[in-house]
Amino acid sequence: MAGCRMPEDLATLSELDESVLLEVLSTRFRHDHVYTYIGDILIAINPFKYLPLYEKSEAEKYKSCSKSNLPPHIFAVADRAYQSMLGRLATGPKNQCIVISGESGAGKTESTKLLLRQIMELCKGNSQLERQILQVNPLLEAFGNAQTVMNDNSSRFGKYIQLRFRNTAVKGAKINEYLLEKSRVVHQDEGERNFHIFYYMFAGISAADQEVYGLLDPTFYRYLNHKYGAVETIKQWSKKYNEVCNALDMVGFLEQEQVDMMTILAGILSLGNIIYEPQENGILKVTDQSKGWLKAAASQFGVEEEELLKCLICTMAVTRGESIQRYHSKQQAEDARDSIAKVAYGRVFGWIVSKVNQLLAPKEDVCTTELQEIGILDIFGFENFAVNRYEQMCINLANEQLQYFFNHHIFIMQQKEYKEEGLEWATITYKDNKSILDLFLARPLGVFSLLDEQSAFPQATDKTFVDKLNSSFKGNPHFKIDRSRTPGFTVIHYAGKIQYNASGFLEKNRDTIPASIRGLFINSITPLLSVLFAATVSRTGTLMAQQRPKKTEDNFNSTRKQSVGAQFRHSLAVLMEKMFAANPHFIRCVKPNINKLPDHLDSKLFMDQLRYNGLLETIRIRKDGYSWRPFFKEFAERYGILLITPNISLTKESCLAILQTTGLKDWKSGKSRLFFKYWHQDELAKCIEKLEKAAIIIQKSYKRFHCQSKYKILLAELQNQRQLELERQIEERRQMELEQEMERKKQEMEWKNERTATPPIPLPRKKKPLPRPRSVAVDKFRNAVQPPVPRPRSKLVEATPFDNSRDHMNSSWSQEQADKEHQINQKRATIRWFKETQARKVIQNGTFPCWFHGMITRRESEDLLANQPLGCFLIRVSGSREGYTLTFRGIDRCRHYMIEMQPNGRYVILGEDKAHPSLPDLVDYYKTVGIQPFMEVLTTPCGQKCAHETDYEELRNFSVKTNPQEKLSSSTAADGSTHDRVHNELSKLFVPPDLPLSLQPEMSPVMRKITDRKLQAASSGRSAAINSENGIEDELQGGKRTFPRLYPSIRLAMREIQQVHEQQPTLHGPNSGEEFVPELPPKQFKEYHRTQLPGSEHYNKK
Repeated sequence: MAGCRMPEDLATLSELDESVLLEVLSTRFRHDHVYTYIGDILIAINPFKYLPLYEKSEAEKYKSCSKSNLPPHIFAVADRAYQSMLGRLATGPKNQCIVISGESGAGKTESTKLLLRQIMELCKGNSQLERQILQVNPLLEAFGNAQTVMNDNSSRFGKYIQLRFRNTAVKGAKINEYLLEKSRVVHQDEGERNFHIFYYMFAGISAADQEVYGLLDPTFYRYLNHKYGAVETIKQWSKKYNEVCNALDMVGFLEQEQVDMMTILAGILSLGNIIYEPQENGILKVTDQSKGWLKAAASQFGVEEEELLKCLICTMAVTRGESIQRYHSKQQAEDARDSIAKVAYGRVFGWIVSKVNQLLAPKEDVCTTELQEIGILDIFGFENFAVNRYEQMCINLANEQLQYFFNHHIFIMQQKEYKEEGLEWATITYKDNKSILDLFLARPLGVFSLLDEQSAFPQATDKTFVDKLNSSFKGNPHFKIDRSRTPGFTVIHYAGKIQYNASGFLEKNRDTIPASIRGLFINSITPLLSVLFAATVSRTGTLMAQQRPKKTEDNFNSTRKQSVGAQFRHSLAVLMEKMFAANPHFIRCVKPNINKLPDHLDSKLFMDQLRYNGLLETIRIRKDGYSWRPFFKEFAERYGILLITPNISLTKESCLAILQTTGLKDWKSGKSRLFFKYWHQDELAKCIEKLEKAAIIIQKSYKRFHCQSKYKILLAELQNQRQLELERQIEERRQMELEQEMERKKQEMEWKNERTATPPIPLPRKKKPLPRPRSVAVDKFRNAVQPPVPRPRSKLVEATPFDNSRDHMNSSWSQEQADKEHQINQKRATIRWFKETQARKVIQNGTFPCWFHGMITRRESEDLLANQPLGCFLIRVSGSREGYTLTFRGIDRCRHYMIEMQPNGRYVILGEDKAHPSLPDLVDYYKTVGIQPFMEVLTTPCGQKCAHETDYEELRNFSVKTNPQEKLSSSTAADGSTHDRVHNELSKLFVPPDLPLSLQPEMSPVMRKITDRKLQAASSGRSAAINSENGIEDELQGGKRTFPRLYPSIRLAMREIQQVHEQQPTLHGPNSGEEFVPELPPKQFKEYHRTQLPGSEHYNKK
């Protein structure tokens, strides 16, 4: 029974109603078949558990696969979109979009990650860009996702990922983000949490770094509801934080940018703990308990404490040229505080997206007009909470727009074309939500238009806005008047009835902050914060960096004319325009139960989702309808090759002739186009594939014949040359024999003449023989007078290796010399690059590590590892590029892994997804983690063979200036290791012989004295006794790491807060009735001997 009730495609069901649909999907779900087709639409049920469907072996099966050969899978959708983008399926090359929809908690975010991973596998090449794109998702999840009552990892923003390709390779990516839920920063309902990144920070940042950023116990912070997490949860958060840091490094964020970003996030949390109280004159002041938090927030934001307080408690207005200072009430001051926190976080998130787009954009040499595109839409799901606010209204509007897009492609467009083309068709009714969209988006009487109108009036309130809605939509069937005390209204969406609480609608729609705050942050000494508030916001809400404005107030007013609702509407319009221009693929995600339990399906909840998604009607139209409808010309151009006839006409008759050769059934012909079922595309693709295989065989046979003919010609010429050479050698041998015979006879005659007794008869004197030419003497075995033998020259071969022309030899010699000179120049450039940018990063304790072998060739590195044990390795400088190569002794042979150096200074092995701050860190990491794809671990470093001098001749003449302390440390180290002397010689590798400079950069006398003292302390063994305070100060002076600009002020503020909490330990704690939260031990600050900390001017210079 289970077998017959588990069809993979619901469009093949003979009987169709809700009970059959529920039975089929629930049976498949119980057998862990979470994917089901409706024609070319995929239904994905969230299993809430791990399944072996996503292993690499499964992903390999769905590469260039046919849908009918494998079970339904999201990898098949990725493959179909990729092949369609390349033009390998029914349509020609065209942009594609994958639309993922469903309720919150239905699995949209995970589906997006799976799609991205599979598409990157399909286009996998030798590029680090693919790994960088995969790192974008965990980064955006940390800053844009949060736990809600419906979903532990709910997307609180929408994103449209555009992957850009040229041919089969990815060339860039772009992220479009929509409507971040900024209000979550300052307020979360019961059972919900703030954005993930705040919890990741506390779990993953070390105690020393928490002190640097100014972070205390997480239960101290009001924006976190004074709650944290269980021990197991904290461990998971710590891993997530490491993933976020690695993603920032992989994508290309600089270390200073990361430090500034974390400092701003810490400042947002400190800002939330500021509490006000009125003075006798009525003006607000900060309570004594929260003065430390004000000082901390100002230091973390890089602004003056007095200026920040002034912006919080009053507003400066200019009337008729006169400045008027208006003080806030306590509620207004709290709203201003929360508004700053929301805007600051929103700007940080927008900057991350903008930076990602900048780093992943196609290179300058790539023409963007030639790029094809695959878009993936992962947007917030339909939400219905106990209290639904402004954010829920925008989210549900986006889902209404997606449902309309789905209806338009599946129902409206198809049935309209059936009527226009004269096909017999029984109209399928569906739930049209166009009237609901008009309720929200119509002008001038739509919900958002009326909201913008009320937001423009300073005296308008949320109550007046609701009254305006009640009077405007009194008779609308999708709008219901709410009679409760709080201002609100009810909208009947396509997914059900939603009651909205209108409190705060106007304020959130305005989303304004005082101009003084913007001016204050623009002048911050924290570079990132200054950039964030100097940027402008586009019509779609995207952050756009710009130069500092000359007039702060005027620029601020010009960029805040649009409300949040207007930006959201415009961004939705742009999104729909992109999606309507592309070929869509739909994935409908379904949530089986509300409690996030595995192997449990709530029939009522499940059927409600199927019902309002219109899946029953979708099955009918996919079963009876024609999802693919090409024009005659388009079809003939694409499939004319099936006729195997050149220059066919692009007419209806040609199309019919093509279809006759394929044997397809159940298709129809209209007035201007053909109508096919969804499975006809696969059948036609198989026909094309047969011809492609036949063409490959023909090409292979022709190439074989051509190469054989060419080989025979070359062989004949070679035999001819050998015959001529043999004849020449025979002739030379004969000439030599004749000369020898004549010489022998001459000697015999002379010998006979010497034996005669009679005196010799004088003969006339002969002329002295002329000396033979040198060329003849040198080339005595060659017949110089023999003219060259002409030979026939083939028309197919213009030149052969047997042409012994002097010109050819000269040109070859010139080319060889040019290549050698190019290699020498390239080597010099690489040496200069290493000397100037890399040497100090590779050196450890004044010398190179034993695994570093400088610039040697691939063959030399393999020779060094030939007799070494498995896992032996070395790192060498690449001679052809600015980078390194890791050579590893594998099981069967030596392997060479390219090490790329990213623009932010991180090192990545090509194909890996882990970035490292230095080469020693990279080596240490891969001693415990295997390198893909063979997962081999580094074991033994390959040292030098000679213990007294370097193995390479070019290293012996290099010298470098060293001070006595360095000599002392090196001589001490030499006693403990036989390789250290060689390492000291290796450290001279990249210093040119005519320019013996030190590897250390030029520094002032004061800094040189500090460095000398450090070296002296290290050589005398006192470095181990340095305490944590002095260690931090040394790092500040030596520049080993990056610190916040006002780090000393942050430390003072944290000390003041710590003293207040020690005096009042119960100042902040969990409220009664809240869940138990394990307390973290408060940070114990050290008492420092110095009363003066380094000033901020020192850090600005750095």
